[in-house]
Amino acid sequence: MKKNFIPQDIEKHLYNFWETNLLFQPTNNLSKNNFCIMIPPPNITGNLHMGHAFQQTIMDILIRYHRMMGDNTFWQVGTDHAGIATQVIVEKKLLLEEKKNRQEYTRKKFINKIWEWKKLSSSEIVYQMRRLGNSVDWSRERFTLDMGISQAVIQAFILLYKDNLIYRKKRLVNWDPKMQTVVSDLEVNNKLVNGFIWYIKYPLLEDCSAFYKDKYLVVATTRPETLFGDVAIAINPNDKRYLKLLGKHVLIPLINRPIPIIFDEYVKINQDTGCVKITPGHDFNDYKVSIKHNLPIINIFTLDGKIIDFPKCFNISGKIYDYQSYVIPTQFKNLDRFIARKYIIDELSILNLLDQVISRKIMVPHGDRSGSVIEPMLTNQWYLRTTQLAKVATQAVRNGDIVFIPKQYKNLYFSWMENIQDWCISRQLWWGHRIPVWYDLDNNIYVGKNEMEVRQKYNINSDKIITQDEDVLDTWFSSSLWSFASLGWPNNTDFLKRFHPTSVLVSGFDIIFFWIARMIMLTMYLIKDDKGNPQIPFKTIYITGLIRDENGKKMSKSHGNVIDPIDMIDGISLEQLINKRTIYMIKSHNLQDIVLKTKKLFPKGIQATGADALRFTFSSLASTAREIVWDMNRLKGYRNFCNKLWNASRFILLNVSNKELIQYKHFKFLTLADQWIILEFNDVVKKYRNALDTYRFDQASNILYDFVWYKFCDWYLESVKKFIHSSDRLDLTGTKYTLVQVLEALLCLAHPIIPFITEEIWQRIRILTNISDKSIMLRKFPEYNINLIDNSVIFNMNWIQSVVVSIRNIRSSIKSLANKLLPVFFKHVDSKIIDIIKIHENYLKMLAQLKSITIVSDNVKLPLSITKLLDGAELSVPISGIVDKDFEITRLYKEIHIIQSNLINIKNKLSDKKYVKFAPINIIKKDKLTLLNLENMQYKLIKQIQLILEL
Repeated sequence: MKKNFIPQDIEKHLYNFWETNLLFQPTNNLSKNNFCIMIPPPNITGNLHMGHAFQQTIMDILIRYHRMMGDNTFWQVGTDHAGIATQVIVEKKLLLEEKKNRQEYTRKKFINKIWEWKKLSSSEIVYQMRRLGNSVDWSRERFTLDMGISQAVIQAFILLYKDNLIYRKKRLVNWDPKMQTVVSDLEVNNKLVNGFIWYIKYPLLEDCSAFYKDKYLVVATTRPETLFGDVAIAINPNDKRYLKLLGKHVLIPLINRPIPIIFDEYVKINQDTGCVKITPGHDFNDYKVSIKHNLPIINIFTLDGKIIDFPKCFNISGKIYDYQSYVIPTQFKNLDRFIARKYIIDELSILNLLDQVISRKIMVPHGDRSGSVIEPMLTNQWYLRTTQLAKVATQAVRNGDIVFIPKQYKNLYFSWMENIQDWCISRQLWWGHRIPVWYDLDNNIYVGKNEMEVRQKYNINSDKIITQDEDVLDTWFSSSLWSFASLGWPNNTDFLKRFHPTSVLVSGFDIIFFWIARMIMLTMYLIKDDKGNPQIPFKTIYITGLIRDENGKKMSKSHGNVIDPIDMIDGISLEQLINKRTIYMIKSHNLQDIVLKTKKLFPKGIQATGADALRFTFSSLASTAREIVWDMNRLKGYRNFCNKLWNASRFILLNVSNKELIQYKHFKFLTLADQWIILEFNDVVKKYRNALDTYRFDQASNILYDFVWYKFCDWYLESVKKFIHSSDRLDLTGTKYTLVQVLEALLCLAHPIIPFITEEIWQRIRILTNISDKSIMLRKFPEYNINLIDNSVIFNMNWIQSVVVSIRNIRSSIKSLANKLLPVFFKHVDSKIIDIIKIHENYLKMLAQLKSITIVSDNVKLPLSITKLLDGAELSVPISGIVDKDFEITRLYKEIHIIQSNLINIKNKLSDKKYVKFAPINIIKKDKLTLLNLENMQYKLIKQIQLILEL
């Protein structure tokens, strides 16, 4: 083994070794349990981010764990075609490189351009997955637009349509004018922005002076550009100011079209003027009011967000009204909606129809892909009825067939499922699964796999023109079939029968609605077991928290706080990191702030830590928390852990030979430390496996870390080092055998979390011990031995450790004792402890660097000593004549002076009200913890001075 652990020297060649030896593929041993995970397919549009790496680490831990447990494991890998996101990226690319927009290509040619781009983009994602160490079965990699998945999507659509669960209807939807497609509620970001409320006068048509003082109603609106689509003014029926206006009419400003005054409890009496304009063609709440009162619905916008030339009017069933009387003034036609807003306001002011304007924060919906303001729009779309599907899917969770971990997320699932709306599954894109529907010139609908089948199925002559629907299916529709379509459905393949239902889904809480709920609904409808009962897609849903930056903020490119997982594995310079974080922020107002923060956090860039340290960090963070704050110091700590494991393994391999291991067959002597480490490891196996079995990866990481660092390395290995070159060779044989056996089992235990370093070390153990398995991945995972218990060994070793710790504390408190062999006296000793001391006297002297150990009777008066109370004994170390009082006191006062200086600085910071108000919460917590630690250190040093003064 090399002296230093360098991850870059081993990771790529080890991954290639695993892959070329087909170690990621299932064994297909029918006598074994099947264990299957479906990777949530990442979008082909970008690189893997921290959330991907975090979740994929958890999945790989589970896969490697179950593989070593002997299960027939399969991890399905693939990527998602990401309809909207991909089309946006390629459109921008073509506009930049070829100076053409999408409409200048044929649909076929544009789609071919995307396929060309996809080859390059997806290769980057595949590279990142490999660098992370994902043991996925690459031989069965899928893409949500490959031929097999496409066939599954078409078949699912046809079956759902046949069962009257898919229908087409004109409804109000979230429309993205920039993308010119419908988007779901889940793809809309509501942003609080600075805006205005305009109070507009609507003149009364009838003479109401007998019971109403004004000649107009004042209506408050945040969207004056929509007034051309007004169909009524709504008032609360309990609003006494307007009671006698029911049935009267007002004139819409600028166009003087009369609309009725209606009463509806939807209107809040005390909000603004109590009068609300009803514009059902461009407002979801108004749309509901229009259905209730049977009002017309007017569309006044084009699909790209401009004022339409001639408004379109529909009834609540979506049928076209005679809209000859619905007109828009010429000067506003074809204007962008926000430019039209300005002109409308100017015109209202000139006509004295603008009562007042008030600035206010308002919530405005934006498309999460395009960033443009979403426009409610009445369009024809395809929908999936979800009510009955949701009932079955909800029951599967209620009765425990599907389990959420942590369990609180099932309440989030229930709340959405119980209020679910029909799912709009169509999108006005070119990239995606084209809807398998054809129309004739009379707009009759024909559903089938292709045009040939449609003509045969519906007996349509070849001379009759039919055209396929231009729209594609929502990306989430194909993703919702992922758990079974990727296994071969609609064909009843062996893989489908063997691995479905899958075992675990690892995902984030942010897509419980987007994906998880829809997967459960569609799987349970389309897939049935042998008895015809609905089959669940997975048995367990493990929900991870959302990784945030060191200040608790969401990681995003706009914030400039994203960290690429590969940059932590391979390292990156400060200059490259700044460029990565700011390359798309040339005009950003916070560009300089991002540069300064990056320099402060990463003054030397990011040091390469390797995949194992990153994986260990992810595992340690996998708690039940909803939000997880990323900590680079923790990453460095696990890099140090890997170094420690490497160095410990190197020491063992340098000091143990194959011949000595063979010799152990004839000699069975084990020291107390040998027996102790075997017992401790057995206990660790129990706790570690329980943590993995209950999805507490954070606890598993802590259990592994504590055992390796403190028990195996700091205690057992350090004790072995002290006598390995001086003890009797016969005694050492058992110790060396124990070193190797525990290390080999420990590497197997740690392998799911840190696969690269464990494989690299294990390959040397394999040669040393003549193991036949070619990889650690094929080893049996350590099992807990219920019979391997010896409380006396544990007690004896723990007592010896308490002695050693007490001696170390005495040495650290008085520096002049640091390197001296000390005499130790024991008084008030229990008989049990006397046996321990006598049996293990030499071992204890060597561990604690003692000159002598003496047990004295209780009435013996000892010289001036430092005394520690232990379990069953009193330990004393004489210090009279050994300690230089003046030197020690001077040294301690210097340390106190430094601490007091630091205390003043930290107290001044925390007493600064501005600092406390504006500094991040986690920074304040760190400062308070530092203050507490400094105060504790000062107290201990003062106590040490008092102790020395008493000498």
